[in-house]
Amino acid sequence: MKVLVIDIGGTNVKLLATGQKERRKLASGLKMTPRRMVAGVKKLVTDWEYDVVSIGYPGVVRKGRIVEEPHNLAKGWVRFNFKAAFKRPVKIINDAAMQALGSYRRGTMLFLGLGTGLGSALVAKGVIVPMELAHLTYKKGTYEDYLGARGLERLGLKKWREHVVGCVERFIPALELEEVVLGGGNAKKLTNMPKCCRAGSNTNAFLGGFRLWEKTETLGRANKQDTRK
Repeated sequence: MKVLVIDIGGTNVKLLATGQKERRKLASGLKMTPRRMVAGVKKLVTDWEYDVVSIGYPGVVRKGRIVEEPHNLAKGWVRFNFKAAFKRPVKIINDAAMQALGSYRRGTMLFLGLGTGLGSALVAKGVIVPMELAHLTYKKGTYEDYLGARGLERLGLKKWREHVVGCVERFIPALELEEVVLGGGNAKKLTNMPKCCRAGSNTNAFLGGFRLWEKTETLGRANKQDTRK
């Protein structure tokens, strides 16, 4: 079975399929509707073969269904029929949860996606525990206000790094974490990883998308969970 993985971000939509070595992408942003996304993806992958589709969505997903509109894209995602649009079976999961699934090794792991926004997902003993850390109150705003792209621009690189370290130090004891994976496009701006952290890779999102279709006991349990950002 060949899988097309679609990783939707606030800046780009990234694509990879089984057997392909080079990912492809198209620009997203505040005008990106689901219909435009599907049309753009189909145009980019006309020479790729795929039987099923995995979608990493930057927002709340429950039982494989989008239940809230995204913060950094256009509206219209909640009731959109992706299966009909792609004419393939489709599995939808939160984008941070998909990358967490691809990053997971052992124990209790928190994934933080440092990108346009702030993605978060916990994996405990192979089971995804989706989270909404981004919009929790932090200082004079939310965690996303400080750790997302707007925070980086407002604070500057040095202060932004300090907030990343400080937040990680809060999360580790509170969630009894064994490790934290820092991914997303801005993770590369961290010159030194905080304690108990390792750098993630954007390719892990694709690995997570492929794993969604694997028939193993652990991943089967993970796929049955509510998948929230």
